[in-house]
Amino acid sequence: MVSHEHMSALLLDSIVDKHSIDIEPDYLKVIKEMIVASSDVSTAEGVKEKRFLYDIVANGRNGIDVDKFDYIDRDCRACGIGSNFQHWRLLEGMRVMGDEICYPAKDYLSIHKLFTTRADLHRTVYTHAKVKAVELMLVDALVEANEYLGISLHADDPEDFWKLDDTIVKSIETAPNDELKKAKEIIQRIRRRELYKFCNQYSVPKDKLDHFKNITAQDIVCSQITSKVLLKEEDVAVSNVKIDLTRGKDNP
Repeated sequence: MVSHEHMSALLLDSIVDKHSIDIEPDYLKVIKEMIVASSDVSTAEGVKEKRFLYDIVANGRNGIDVDKFDYIDRDCRACGIGSNFQHWRLLEGMRVMGDEICYPAKDYLSIHKLFTTRADLHRTVYTHAKVKAVELMLVDALVEANEYLGISLHADDPEDFWKLDDTIVKSIETAPNDELKKAKEIIQRIRRRELYKFCNQYSVPKDKLDHFKNITAQDIVCSQITSKVLLKEEDVAVSNVKIDLTRGKDNP
């Protein structure tokens, strides 16, 4: 499976070729390297001049980049969540020193808010029980529809990948084909808010994190107390979530 950074680079190649955009090959190469910099740190580390340019879009060095600025502002606004993070403060004060993007010491609170706001979004939005339920149901619907629609065949091809947007859900919903019946039923359940049930959660104490193993569906099934209804592994979805400020125990 191609990572979203590498798919972005492939899409850029496709756009340049399809629309005959006049751009120097060396410039195109640099742009693509900037896009994948956080997932391919060795590429950025091998640059001898203007290394700081590779920290603008996807900063693998300290995580402060315009990608975070963008999705934090966008998602807070879309979800109606207040945010104290103001990216313009960082943009106004940033300077390049020693081939690295630096910020005034007085902006440390703004930088801290960047990472805490990101963590809050993960806690309250991205890993919310209802959000995860819809996510799991959409995945199940797409898996059910895959054999008929060939969705996975387009996932690695930039010429087709850009077509895989939200319209695919409506296509499944309105299709008359019996082959899509199961997928359609799952999507209709989402529309009716008949979501997968959230059962329980457990917060691991900090002093036990280092030795705590991820819980699996098998662990849940094997822990059942005999009752009239016995769950199977395919009935259970477990989400092991670790949320920090992107640097584990370290202060970013």
